[in-house]
Amino acid sequence: MFGFDGRSLKCLLVRRDGLDHKLPGSLIFDNEDIPSAAYRVLEEMTGLGDIYLKELSVFSDPLRVGKEDLEWINSFYGVNTRRVVTVAYYALVKLDRRILSHTQEKGALWKEVESITSLAMDHRQILHKALAMLIRDMTNSPIAFELLPKKFTIRELTDLYKAILGVEIDRRNFRKKIKSCAYILPTGEKEKGVPHKPAAYFVFDKNRYKKEEKKTRKLNFINWNE
Repeated sequence: MFGFDGRSLKCLLVRRDGLDHKLPGSLIFDNEDIPSAAYRVLEEMTGLGDIYLKELSVFSDPLRVGKEDLEWINSFYGVNTRRVVTVAYYALVKLDRRILSHTQEKGALWKEVESITSLAMDHRQILHKALAMLIRDMTNSPIAFELLPKKFTIRELTDLYKAILGVEIDRRNFRKKIKSCAYILPTGEKEKGVPHKPAAYFVFDKNRYKKEEKKTRKLNFINWNE
């Protein structure tokens, strides 16, 4: 689960008693399919059901779960298995006070992706693969807006791309491209109570984007050759 706080990209982690952190997850119940299990975990951890979710990959190396981790899984879930196959998804969450409070109550924490140096089992590998897919998807689809409030400033959108893609962005050119997009519309509102010049708010229009999508394969305000 990825979230953006306006400054950095974060990932939701769960700490196991006496062990290190891991990515949120669960075993699949007998009466559900894999996507249903993924959405269940999402709702349990965030309190929300309508969140962007995409299947990432299957991790099935027979040696991916060591003896200690396997003992923890069997004890925690009350099962008796000798092997674990994981179907991983990545989700995008708009971070706000309610989400932060809910995840804290669940004993989870949002940690900056750049500062995550170790995770249980092969979860760091899963995280890196999810991040790579997120970067690729952000240059080909409008999923960035899943991480932003409904109303956002160009500065927030610029900082989001900079945080995830890890590149410097020419803010002036980026702003020109945003304002030329037919599917990013000004609201006529501006920030209030800020110590700097208030920035204008914009919204993303999904219907207009679908029309523009037929004309280009990539978002037309992204050009990393600048």
